[in-house]
Amino acid sequence: MSRIRFDAVLVQALIAGALSFAHLHDLAAAAGQDGWKAWAYPISVDLLMVAAWRRLRTGGSSRLVWFWFLTALTASLGANIATAGLLDLENPPAWLRLGVAGWPALAFLGGTLLAHGGHRREHAESDGEAAAEAGQPEPVFEAPAEVPVLEPAPTSAEPAVSPPPVSVPEVPPALVAHARRVADEHRTRTGHRIDLDTLHARLGVPAPLAEAIATQPA
Repeated sequence: MSRIRFDAVLVQALIAGALSFAHLHDLAAAAGQDGWKAWAYPISVDLLMVAAWRRLRTGGSSRLVWFWFLTALTASLGANIATAGLLDLENPPAWLRLGVAGWPALAFLGGTLLAHGGHRREHAESDGEAAAEAGQPEPVFEAPAEVPVLEPAPTSAEPAVSPPPVSVPEVPPALVAHARRVADEHRTRTGHRIDLDTLHARLGVPAPLAEAIATQPA
């Protein structure tokens, strides 16, 4: 039987959350949002902060995510400071009433952007994991078909001269890795292996370099 560990940090978090929740409720009630509406405001602030924090923990540390996280944090800290005696809650200023009244629309906008902003990325990752679990083979580049070159027969006056060897450009490993990702994405989207013309167009490199990339071993 596992023992229950006493975590002082968790206790501090619960105390801070409860006090912040109560301060947001008191501030909303002072601004004219009485009854159940005053309790809905702290829930809205905390949910927005949790949604932004979840996006930050899952790798979505963009300016938009930080903006909404700091917005919710400012609302929570502002309520703590305002209820500490900075404002006269018996006669709240007009800007406080307007800010509290406009918060639900702002929180809804932030929550919607945070939820739908990470949906596309999570969907792409889930598709990639499903493809890996299904055991799809790794992308294989189609080698270009060899085109026979007709050369005139040598005459007695001109001895036959072998053509100079064609120099194959050196392919950087990073470019090969990028080309494999492009080929993998093409196979996932279309169900077919990528051909040389499509690879040349997607990478935007010269045709000889695209051919050299396509002939690289998997």
